[in-house]
Amino acid sequence: MANSYLTHTTSTPTNNDICTISFWTKFSNVGSDLGVFSQHTDSNNRIQLARLTSGALSLFQKVSSTIEISITTNRLFRDVSAWYHVVIAFDTTQSTASDRVKFYVNGVQETSFSVSTYPSQNTNIRFNSSSLSQEIGRITADTYMDGYMSHVAFVDGQALSPTVFGQTDSTSGIWKFKSPTGVTWGTNGFHLKFENSGNLGLDSSGNSNTFTVNGNGRQSLDTPSNVYATLNPLHRGNKLNEATFSNGNTTHEGTTSGSSYPYTFSTLAPSKGKWYAEFKNSPSGDCIIGIGAGIPDVFLGNTSSAYSASYYRTGQYYTSGSGNNYGSALSNNDIVGVAMDLDNNKLYFSINGTWQNSGVPTSGSTGTGAISITGTASNTTGVYHFACGKAGNDPTDLQANFGNGYFGTTAISSAGSNGNGSLFEYDVPTGYYALNTKNLNTYG
Repeated sequence: MANSYLTHTTSTPTNNDICTISFWTKFSNVGSDLGVFSQHTDSNNRIQLARLTSGALSLFQKVSSTIEISITTNRLFRDVSAWYHVVIAFDTTQSTASDRVKFYVNGVQETSFSVSTYPSQNTNIRFNSSSLSQEIGRITADTYMDGYMSHVAFVDGQALSPTVFGQTDSTSGIWKFKSPTGVTWGTNGFHLKFENSGNLGLDSSGNSNTFTVNGNGRQSLDTPSNVYATLNPLHRGNKLNEATFSNGNTTHEGTTSGSSYPYTFSTLAPSKGKWYAEFKNSPSGDCIIGIGAGIPDVFLGNTSSAYSASYYRTGQYYTSGSGNNYGSALSNNDIVGVAMDLDNNKLYFSINGTWQNSGVPTSGSTGTGAISITGTASNTTGVYHFACGKAGNDPTDLQANFGNGYFGTTAISSAGSNGNGSLFEYDVPTGYYALNTKNLNTYG
């Protein structure tokens, strides 16, 4: 979350010339710098890793006003649907300058940099210096991570390769998480798994270097092993600058300026199967919730295309640019359930657990109470996304729950049944699933 970070004060290091940091991250905000980790005493004494607004990763260390390290990748990291595994291995005892700091992303060493100021031989790495505050998820008082992190590990005294923390899947060829074993962590080493929701800063290395949690960070089911859909700030329909995104890209907030219909799609999209998601409407405003094809400007009834279907706050649904009476009007903080059946090309909407138009999502091809949607065969992309947005010039706030169990930073009040490991406010219809990579692999 955008104001969340963890802190811990170091002890005398095993070796502050040699160390390794490894972490998995899913970036969210694409419009500003993101702080990954740091030690920040003041502007002239700090080390930090940031994902810049451009999308590049930037490592920077300054001590007593002297820049000791400044390395920025040419590669950009802007995929908000992907988890990246980043390893930075420090060994400033090396005689070759470029061997003193090595970047790896998803198991591959980064070698192309727009800036490449390497440290002098035997330079101390400030993140591992004695009696300083390490920070995870922030680099300054106003530059936070604003995304997801998993398995943050730090090894004091060894410069390790990424294969200690990850491996290539033999079937898919995709780089995946591997639990580190046999690691000598050193005095300041730690391993933050974020498995304990009541103690997210718990150190699992055996060193008891547990971090203090600050801000409103939340445990997420979205992990490198199972990626959940979020809203996509890179696809904002035909109104690119009329919405903001927060809370790990699960909140879409409209603005009071500009014109109508800023909207966005989910990052993941199926071409078959049955899928369920929830959206919370807050505060008052002309919200629009539904599904759309993954092609520009095809959603919300502001087009004659039949590749979308949406539920308006008024209780009407729209397809092919035409409104039709369907269900009840929405009130503030109502939760809209969306059941998308792509096996039978049917769509259903619920309000606070009650299916509108007497809909029965399990009725199959009969489609009791359903909205018929265009078959994927005539959809030029072959896939459908969940989608949401606003129709008027108002600050409508739409919060999506794709199965993580939160609307914004507020946990669902009570989990419904049939979530299959995901957490929704209301019962998930039998045979429907949360939109994540494990379910897509099995049912999509």
